[in-house]
Amino acid sequence: MVHAVSLVVLAAVFATATALPVNMGVLAFVAAFGVGALSGVSLEEVLTFFPGDVFILVAGITLLFGVAKVNGTIDLVITASLQLVRGRRWAIAWVMFALAAILMSLGSVLAAAMLAPVAMPIAARYRIHPLLMGGMLLHGMLSTAFSPITVYGAFTTGVVANAGFDVSPVLLFAVPFGLNLLIAALLFGVLGRGLFRPAENPAVPPAPGGTGGPLATLAPAATRTEVTPMRVVTLTGMLALLVAGAAGVDVGVAAFVIGALLLLASPAAHQAGFDNVNWSAVVLVCGMLSYMAVLKENGTLAMLGDAAASLGSPLFAALLLCFAVGVVSAFGSSIGTLGIALPLAFPLLEQGDLSVAGVVVALAFCSTVVDVSPFSTNGIIILAQAQVPDKVRFQRQMLAYCGSVVVLAPLLAWTLAVVPF
Repeated sequence: MVHAVSLVVLAAVFATATALPVNMGVLAFVAAFGVGALSGVSLEEVLTFFPGDVFILVAGITLLFGVAKVNGTIDLVITASLQLVRGRRWAIAWVMFALAAILMSLGSVLAAAMLAPVAMPIAARYRIHPLLMGGMLLHGMLSTAFSPITVYGAFTTGVVANAGFDVSPVLLFAVPFGLNLLIAALLFGVLGRGLFRPAENPAVPPAPGGTGGPLATLAPAATRTEVTPMRVVTLTGMLALLVAGAAGVDVGVAAFVIGALLLLASPAAHQAGFDNVNWSAVVLVCGMLSYMAVLKENGTLAMLGDAAASLGSPLFAALLLCFAVGVVSAFGSSIGTLGIALPLAFPLLEQGDLSVAGVVVALAFCSTVVDVSPFSTNGIIILAQAQVPDKVRFQRQMLAYCGSVVVLAPLLAWTLAVVPF
């Protein structure tokens, strides 16, 4: 009875947060308190399940990146990169992929959303298919989503380590990177083959509050692109965080230290950086992990592991889990879905028939690659910024592309990451 209620409440939390603009983490905290009481888990014990390390991680990384955004370091990187391509259409698409990948690897969970207001108008000017440009942004961001210093990378590593398993951070980064790069190359092959030819009579959309031009949409940032000592220090700090994460230093603590030093260096200029801490993500992740800890304590996760084992084929069970993760994540939170999927997979992995690393990286990839959905946070922003005459038609194109990814990505991840090992 308790197990059934636990699963029904889990489904209700996810469905409600998907259908309504309510933070899933808030509902998960309430569910943890209620289901914990029903399961005989005291309130004091439920409170001990709060993942303080994850709180430090998400808040620290988003604080550091918020400071970098406020002091113009991000604008500097974007404008400098775009000036290098000199209007080459094929290069513009791949520069956007690279920019999104770099920003995400340094900790920005909204890298594609930050670039979309620049990239989508440029796509309209240079006759680049909007679906291609949006896809390059999203796959670029997702290719480095599991860098050691991103929320996704550190979160996944921490959850796996807490369960008693070990997955190489290099492997966790490399597999999603390679698969997203492959998908981006295929998308470019379909929609970008004509970009090696110069655009005929490129359109010149007006910049906000200004005139048109090759980089006109960068007008709001153009006055803040000079190299300053503070921007050099900020970029150095972000790179130092990347090195520290690769060396095994606690990423959340390191991010807080670097962010605090930057705040102290220029308190007045960086005050708004604290407003950019992604409190929504903090509450979501901490709430879901607290609830999953309750499900572990009351035996629900063990029951699901036994159910998966009863299928008779661990490989088939892993494939089903990959498909389920892809479908659910396309309409909900990627990190929330991953926070649910990993604990569900652990009982299956404890049987020893499957590679822990293979299953973990497959689930990580499947939970994030479907962010190309027009229902995801980044997908919605791509849709909103697209310079197209018919937004409904473009939304259908994005949805059709997402459908293809939902079907093919789990098969790709399962075939390349799970089956061989």
